Amino acid sequence: MLQTKGLETFANIPELRRRILFLLAALAIYRIAVQIPTPGINTEALVALFSRAGGTIFGFIDMFSGGALRKLSICALGIMPYISASIILQLLTVVFPSIKEMQREGPEGRRKIAYYTRYLTVAICLVQGFGIAVGLEKMTGPNGQPIVMFPGWGFRLLTMLTLTTGTVFLMWLGEQMTEHGIGNGISMLIFAGIVARMPSAIMNTIRFVKTGEFSPLVLIFILVLVIAVVAFTVFMERAQRRIPIHYARRQIGRQIVGGQSTYLPLKVNMAGVIPPIFASSVLMFPATVASFVPLETFQQVASFFRPGNFIYEFLFVGLIIFFCYFYTAIIFNPEEVAENLQKYGGFIPGIRPGRATAEFLDKVLTRITLIGALYVSAICVLPTILIAKFNVPFYFGGTALLIVVGVAMDTMAQLEAHLLTRHYDGLMKQGRLRGRR
Repeated sequence: MLQTKGLETFANIPELRRRILFLLAALAIYRIAVQIPTPGINTEALVALFSRAGGTIFGFIDMFSGGALRKLSICALGIMPYISASIILQLLTVVFPSIKEMQREGPEGRRKIAYYTRYLTVAICLVQGFGIAVGLEKMTGPNGQPIVMFPGWGFRLLTMLTLTTGTVFLMWLGEQMTEHGIGNGISMLIFAGIVARMPSAIMNTIRFVKTGEFSPLVLIFILVLVIAVVAFTVFMERAQRRIPIHYARRQIGRQIVGGQSTYLPLKVNMAGVIPPIFASSVLMFPATVASFVPLETFQQVASFFRPGNFIYEFLFVGLIIFFCYFYTAIIFNPEEVAENLQKYGGFIPGIRPGRATAEFLDKVLTRITLIGALYVSAICVLPTILIAKFNVPFYFGGTALLIVVGVAMDTMAQLEAHLLTRHYDGLMKQGRLRGRR
């Protein structure tokens, strides 16, 4: 009954129905573009080569591109260069105060930052495209067949142009999805790339049960573990520390304003998925370099930086904790928040306004960030520990799970916002307000 009512609600809202259809059409276009290969590539040899590149940065990027890098399609770089450019500009706010001032200028400042982000994305794509083209020219498949059929500067320039164009197209498509669809378009593209690989993983698991590689009890254990991990992730992503805020009564002209009570929500995982992405990129760099240098010494050093190794997991957790604190310090400034509260007459009960408030916020943020960092670390290392130590084929976790859950929650929140807006519109249209006669 509730499901039928929900379907009728969606059917009766033309704007929401149009946005959902636009989102589905854009995702379909994205998945079609992923299947278009870059010219001059031996696709079969490249797929065979990538089957052994799970522990390198190429396998990491291939996960976020939905398998596009494995085929070197026109969207092989995915949307990651745009995300890298956005993160770089956020980090530069600490070094260049002028960029931070642009963030405070409102819509005009955000328009300038978006302008710089697009051009930085193009520069990153050109560099990465050239690096991939040169690297592929030196690679061969498992049977010795060349990856690039016609190496040379023609192939390099064509690859640079093709991959850059593909990323720019995805960047434009993501902006259109944000404007005309539901949710953040860039996040939805990453979400679609990750989810697109889940059906094959499920089919492989079912095949393992049929062939007897592990018992049905293991499959039940995996299902229970998946539900538990997803529920725990949702709980932690919604967890927040609510700091009570009171506003003193003030008289402005003939009006008395203030006297209200609210709260300041501090998320436990304020840094989101940025720390594991940064940590994975840093640790996978040695394995990536070793893949280009066929020396035994390099291979031995790189073996310590592969998932499943104790040194890798220890450094991975340490880097996640470091980047959680580092990125949180960038996006949340306790002194600025305390200054704004004091400016508008707000205060925390029992805490003096100004510097004491900033120190209190910093203390609370330090504690909850540690909890968030440990939570993110546990989610990211859980699949590796289960696979390497207990031989349990559990692949549902890590950075991909954090992204999928986060994007799904944001999308559902926007759907509820649209439904709530429609509900209020209905009240305003149906209600009849009559004045006194």
